[in-house]
Amino acid sequence: MNKTLPDHLGHFGIYGGRYVPETLFAALEDLDRAYRLIRKEKKFQEELKYYLTHYAGRPTPVYEAKNLTEHFGRARIFLKREDLCHTGAHKINNAIAQGLLAKRLGKKRIVAETGAGQHGVASATIASVLRLQCVVYMGAEDIERQSLNVYKMKLLGAEVRPVNSGSKTLKDATNEAIRDWVTNVETTHYLIGSVVGPHPYPVMVRNFQSVIGIEARQYFQKSLKHLPDYLLACVGGGSNAIGFFHPFLKDRKVQMVGVEASGEGIHTLHHAAAMTMGSPGILHGMKSYLLQDKNGQVQLAHSISAGLDYPSVGPEHSHLKDTGRVRYETATDKEALEGFRMLTEMEGIMPALEPSHAIGFLPRLMPKTQKGQRVLICLSGRGDKDIETIRKHFL
Repeated sequence: MNKTLPDHLGHFGIYGGRYVPETLFAALEDLDRAYRLIRKEKKFQEELKYYLTHYAGRPTPVYEAKNLTEHFGRARIFLKREDLCHTGAHKINNAIAQGLLAKRLGKKRIVAETGAGQHGVASATIASVLRLQCVVYMGAEDIERQSLNVYKMKLLGAEVRPVNSGSKTLKDATNEAIRDWVTNVETTHYLIGSVVGPHPYPVMVRNFQSVIGIEARQYFQKSLKHLPDYLLACVGGGSNAIGFFHPFLKDRKVQMVGVEASGEGIHTLHHAAAMTMGSPGILHGMKSYLLQDKNGQVQLAHSISAGLDYPSVGPEHSHLKDTGRVRYETATDKEALEGFRMLTEMEGIMPALEPSHAIGFLPRLMPKTQKGQRVLICLSGRGDKDIETIRKHFL
């Protein structure tokens, strides 16, 4: 059996599954059935390709960061430029596909959760294009630190509902989006933004985001006649990373590193390193690595980047960690800020704080590489949304 795929119940090894109220089973079955049907349909694939190409701006380029390479003096460093997608991040890939799927299901309304705001902006954008009503749930703390994206969502016609419970971040926004979906399941599609949640979301979002890795693989094969030696990506829920990694999983010589947010340090209570410091548990309809106390209560996560500020991770990442196919490391807030500074000053590219964690891990990765090798980083989003946060730390 191909272990990169979940079984028919959505399990990646012991992870994944469908832990939801009975009221959602029929909706999830309908979604699973529709997804399996349309992904084989030529009409759907052509429509999706049209929007990805002519609206989102795919394929995104692969850029060789020569100044960054010279700085480290080791392997060549390349960037997969998802920051150049329409709306500024990889989130639009999945939003377009699920928006088209929602239309196929006859839904008139979508709900979404967002932390960094990029998925919220992408959802509001595609809702505008497809003429769907859009409600975005966002933690009150994230609304404050991502005010630019909140304003964008409102301009696009979405309603942004603040969440003041719990940590007032992504976990709590997800809770409220699920409650809304349960209440309005007949008319509403829940447009999940990451590879989390009950089956079929983790596999569905992964496949919609795999365009990232497919394009990267084709570029290296055609232009360099050689696959990358290392893939490097940040991991929160993990959609950019799994979409990036998945097309390379069978290429055993390609080493893959996912970088979690260790916030103020993994030995403090202020981090979001679910796979490094967590244990298997159940949250938001799935079983995966989870930050929890000895009584199984979910612990608060922390990261300077709102998009990585989540106490769990996609179940496929948990499986890849346990099998050893992907290595998961961490980067602190301080290292992420240094990653932002390096890429901005050396290459004139301002990354979002999420992929800044991957850039910030380079000082630990690069000494282990050799000249002639190739490191490919998924630059999952641009840094416009984080300028105010950056300004506070760099003044």
